[in-house]
Amino acid sequence: MNAPQNLPARSNDHAVLLLHGLSSSASELRFLARLLTEEGFVTHTPELPGYSAGTGHVPMEQWISAAVAEFDALAVQHQHVSVCGLSMGATLAAAVAQQRPAARALLLLSITLNYDGWAIPWYRFLLDYAYYTPMRSRYRYREHEPYGLRNEALRSKIARAMQRGEISEVGPASIALPALHEASRLAGSVRKKLKTINADCLIIHAIDDETSSPHNARFVAANVGASFLRTIWLDDSYHMITSDNEREVVARECALFLRESAAASVSSNNPTPVVSRALARRLRQLATVAGKA
Repeated sequence: MNAPQNLPARSNDHAVLLLHGLSSSASELRFLARLLTEEGFVTHTPELPGYSAGTGHVPMEQWISAAVAEFDALAVQHQHVSVCGLSMGATLAAAVAQQRPAARALLLLSITLNYDGWAIPWYRFLLDYAYYTPMRSRYRYREHEPYGLRNEALRSKIARAMQRGEISEVGPASIALPALHEASRLAGSVRKKLKTINADCLIIHAIDDETSSPHNARFVAANVGASFLRTIWLDDSYHMITSDNEREVVARECALFLRESAAASVSSNNPTPVVSRALARRLRQLATVAGKA
């Protein structure tokens, strides 16, 4: 596996590996990557062979290997490397953290261990069986309303792109059956090994997620091995939380958590605590609330 191309030069000691959703592209994470960059983090959103849009199909073990190689390349250049994923990308990020305990933090956005949201068609479970029939090479699951978006204006824009069969900022118009099969295998593997993940963990999930129900986030929170764990629930978004109404909240909370994680790491080896400005603001807010209680 070749090292990632065009990685940014060293400008910060904390890099974030961003993993987009299944059969999609870096566009899903563009807003988040931009804000993290503005906050001083190095971000890298790679194209993964057999996982990203237009790169064919390979077993999920190769998805993990490719993502781990990207992590390792970043680790050579930066003191801290965290992993963040959206949707099935969050599941893939968890698999990376399982193999690389050195991950500073793990950010799971709309993690998908089961496609069990309220908009998933009743026949979705049949696709697991269809994979073993001649349909495997012909069937594609087509995305449909609401396309992971509560924001109606953006949803209308995405709908036009989907009707033209294009890939959009919230993913592809359709997903091939082999990709869905490998995604199910990946989710099953991650589900069994959550206890082995010790990286600081942030979970952000919409309570109205139409693709992966809140049960996915609750299951991870109850089973992950992280000692520093935060779960944030959103009430004005659907599945694509990096593009929907609360995308700025998502980005800000990710940046804050990364800073808290890195600060805790430094202070554990330094008798003088290192606290970022963002963390200091949060601590003051908590102190104020406690004082009024």
